[in-house]
Order: sequence, then C-alpha cells, then structure tokens
Amino acid sequence: MEITALLMSFGNTIYTVIVFVIALSIIVTVHEYGHYIVGRWSGIKADVFSLGFGKVIWSRTDKRGTVWQLAALPFGGYVKFAGDANAASAPDAHAVEGMSPDEARHTMPGAPLWARTLTVAAGPVFNFLFSALVFVAVLFTMGKSGDVLIVDEISKMPIEVGIEPGDKIIAIAGTPVPEGLEGYSDFIASLPHEMSLPYTVLRDGVEQTVEAPHPFPARIDEFSMKSAAKDAGLETGDMVTAIDGVEVATFGDLLAYFSDFKGGEATLTVLRDGQTFEAKMTPRQRDLPLPEGGFETRYMIGIAGGTYFTIGSVPVSFGEAVSAGVGQVWAVISLSLSAIYNMSIGAISACNLSGPVGIAQVVSSAASVSVSSFFLTIATLSTAIGLMNLFPIPVLDGGHLVFYAYEAVRGKPLPDRAVGVMMTVGLVVILSFMVLGLSADLFCV
Repeated sequence: MEITALLMSFGNTIYTVIVFVIALSIIVTVHEYGHYIVGRWSGIKADVFSLGFGKVIWSRTDKRGTVWQLAALPFGGYVKFAGDANAASAPDAHAVEGMSPDEARHTMPGAPLWARTLTVAAGPVFNFLFSALVFVAVLFTMGKSGDVLIVDEISKMPIEVGIEPGDKIIAIAGTPVPEGLEGYSDFIASLPHEMSLPYTVLRDGVEQTVEAPHPFPARIDEFSMKSAAKDAGLETGDMVTAIDGVEVATFGDLLAYFSDFKGGEATLTVLRDGQTFEAKMTPRQRDLPLPEGGFETRYMIGIAGGTYFTIGSVPVSFGEAVSAGVGQVWAVISLSLSAIYNMSIGAISACNLSGPVGIAQVVSSAASVSVSSFFLTIATLSTAIGLMNLFPIPVLDGGHLVFYAYEAVRGKPLPDRAVGVMMTVGLVVILSFMVLGLSADLFCV
C-alpha cells in the first residue's frame, strides 16, 4: 500500500513539473518574442533567442543570423541582442567600438533611445496582450451562463442526483426560479440548508419532482495553494457532511463555520463513493482581498466549491468579450499591486507569496480541471510576470527602463561601472525574492 502511494505521489510530482514547464515556456516565449519582434522592427539585430538556460540541446540559425535554441534548463529564456554583454541584456559599450555608424545602429547600445525603450517595454506589454487575448478567447468561445436553468452537465456526486442533462429547473424546495435569473444569489440563499432538496423540473415536456443535492453542496471542486484539505488526503468530488461534529449541508455552511474559526485542529466528516470517513487537518491563516479594498485574515482549509451542474451557455458579443478580457488583466494587476503594498507595510503576511512550488501546484490543479482553466491560469500568471518585469529593479525590464529614463533626462547613459554595480544589486534583490517565495512554499502553514 505504501509503495502504491509512493508511486502515485511520484507520478503526481512528475505531472506537476511537466505542466508547470509547459505553462512557463508559453509565458516566457510570449515575453521574449515581444522583445525580439519589436527589436527587429526597430532595427536591432537579435543574436540569440533562447528558451531555457544552460547546455544547448537544439539550435538553428535563420536567414537574419539569429540563433534559435532550446537549452537544458527550461525555467526561463532570453533574447541576446547584438551588443548585449550577457543574457540579462547588460550593455557592452565596447561592442560598438570600431563599427561604422550604420553597423552600430543595429546593436542594442548603438540604437536610438526610442528603439531601445520600445524593445525593452515590449516584453511585459506582450504578456499583457497575450493575457487579454486568452481571456477574450475563452469568454468569446465558451460564452456566459444563460438566463434559464437548463441543466447541461452534471459532475459526479457521492449522493443520489435526480436531475438529468436537459432538465429545465422550474423550482427548488417549492421556491420558483426567478425569471431571467434576476436575484439568483438571493434565491439560492433563501433555500433550506439541507443536503438534498426537491426539484421541480420540466423533462421532455412533462413537469415532475425529483430529489437532488442543494445547488451549492459542501463538495470539493478544487484545491487552492498550500491546501490543508489536500495535505490531509481529501480529493476533488469529496463531500463534507460535518465539521467537528457540526452538520454542514451546503458550501455556505462550510464557509460560515471557518469564518468564526479560532485556530487549532479541525475534524471533517467526509463522504466519498458512498463511504464516510474522518479527516483531521489544521486550517491555515490566509489574507483575503475585500471587495471594498484591503484584506481580511481568515482560517481556511484550501478548497473551492460551486454548483455540481452547469447550465447552458449563451454567446457574448466580441465587444463584450474584449471589455471583460481587458478588465480581467487590470483586475490581476490591481490586486497584485495591492497585495505587494500590504505585504510591504506588514498589513498581511509574507506567506501570501508563492514561489515555484506553489505556482506549479496551482497550474497543475488548473490543468486537471479543464483546458480552459489551464489557459486562464496561464493568462493570470502572464499578467503577473509582465507586471513583475516592470518593477524598477536592475536586471528586470523595469530597471532598464529606469536607465533609459536617466539617459533621456541627462542626455547620456549611466557610466558602465554604475550599471554593473546596480545590475549586481538587482540580481541579489531578485534572488532574495525567489528565496522568500520558496520559503513561503516550504515553511508557511
């Protein structure tokens, strides 16, 4: 039994790593291609476009003289332009010595300030554009939920489900479904907090009553990062029936219980495949964003719920999809900036940071749900990485943009020695953030 569990754990780890590498490769390719294509457009020659670092395992040279390569360590990438001293795009002023003005114009240090600025800024901008494109594409192709409760798909449940795909839900527990689903949240909140309820449905033109679970059961749809429930062995599809002996019938009951939780260990009674068992876990403190701004600290077990059935979707206009997609990119940016600010002033814990382990787990969980969920997660990460690269830290794109701003104001670039020192400091800062994120992954509970 232990060997089987070990093999399953090993398989899950390999799956997580592969999915994470795929996601990271997509994001890095988008970012670096932004640098490359805008640099090429502005007349700067790219010597190397690399996906990954370290030993080169494949390469080819195109007609423009750019080497396209795959390297052994797939955790990043870079574009090295003519005149760059290294993969971090540190300028090499001596690279243009002896060149004609026309030759120097096609190098990074010899290009006009506007060309260098656009080339550096293009990486993060492409991340934002890619994210918006994914958000728009998913919404435009999948549509949004319709305004009639016609059951589309039903998830596997550990208890009996009387509704079927194609049923039109007319009423639940004797309460009519609101027209156009106006006030649907209030309708759901008004339902009895019972595990199973009577549904009045229209099936094949005949109205009938069937028994089915509450629309929002205490069922695990997915896990969040650093999930206490997942660490305790729970699985998606499990249904919680009690917490510390207190019965719960809906996901709202579960949330309400932990909203007043004071810490310590919790015992969950769980239903899986018709069998009931208990799972002990220690809920973890999390800082959650509030709609009106700021954060609220609560104890959580790291699960998400939802309806166990989907309803038919309706198409959205392209304009509506674009508006929602751009809005989602801005929402990720604003929430990230708010979290960083609140961490910097000590308002929320640094344990809210995620390093490579935590991010890999999120990507893996998303990929297990659906292809669309996987790409939506990639889009969210792409926005976050684009934003991070704009921070005014040497080594990052934002640091280079600060150098260029100095050059624009003073009329001359920073001295090479100053740039070298600042790049070293920037590298130390980035490595410190990476260590902090990894520490949060490994030691925060």
